[in-house]
Amino acid sequence: MSNVIVTREDPIAVVQLNRPEVLNALSEGLLDELVAALEALDSDDAVRCIVLTGNEKAFAAGADIKTQFVEATPISMLKQDLTTRWERVRKIRTPIVAAVSGYALGGGCELAMVCDIIVASETAQFGQPEIDLGIIPGAGGTQRLTRTVGKYVAMELILTGRRVKADEAKAIGLVAHVYPAATFLEDAKALARTIAAKPPVAVRLATEAVDIALNSTLDAGLEFERRSFYLLFATEDKQEGVDAFVNKRKPVFKGR
Repeated sequence: MSNVIVTREDPIAVVQLNRPEVLNALSEGLLDELVAALEALDSDDAVRCIVLTGNEKAFAAGADIKTQFVEATPISMLKQDLTTRWERVRKIRTPIVAAVSGYALGGGCELAMVCDIIVASETAQFGQPEIDLGIIPGAGGTQRLTRTVGKYVAMELILTGRRVKADEAKAIGLVAHVYPAATFLEDAKALARTIAAKPPVAVRLATEAVDIALNSTLDAGLEFERRSFYLLFATEDKQEGVDAFVNKRKPVFKGR
């Protein structure tokens, strides 16, 4: 798959967007390959966390405007059905860490926000500049950015198209960590390995619970949290974790 490079480092995997000549612009071909790669990794129990990244210059600079937008019509955009691909990425159960260096603009910012955690190189720049093309974000930008940073910050960024550098992105809650440019990918992989060492069933249920907090009511979220909490007491990993704590040893989780 030329547009996406997958590197296995069990128990993690690195998925790299690979269109450097166009700053990893999100073509239909790239998105199709990305979805296929993520779904294949998601079906493999040996992979417990995924790092999604680009290159030093760009995570993804947005849509492939020259090929997707110049002659586009409402019907052609409907036929592309880009949102279905985004939903398939959102439904990946294995935690995804977006490791962003350089540009994460437009669809690139939206792709990062579909992931479970965003970390950034100190060179990262985030933004939703669609307004300058006479359009608005169309892959979740108005919704996920607002839920992440709040109405007023999101409104300012979307209506002006202003770019946000890494330190500001962390300050507004869009980014979990900012790493040095020279080590950002290794630092992201270290975070992924930390997550991969945790009990997989608990990790997946915790991920779903946090997502529900953003997408549903408080009552629905609390109900899901309670049920998941009780359910985990039936797992071998719960017994392993408690036994390891009591006996002051490092737990070994098996996802059962």
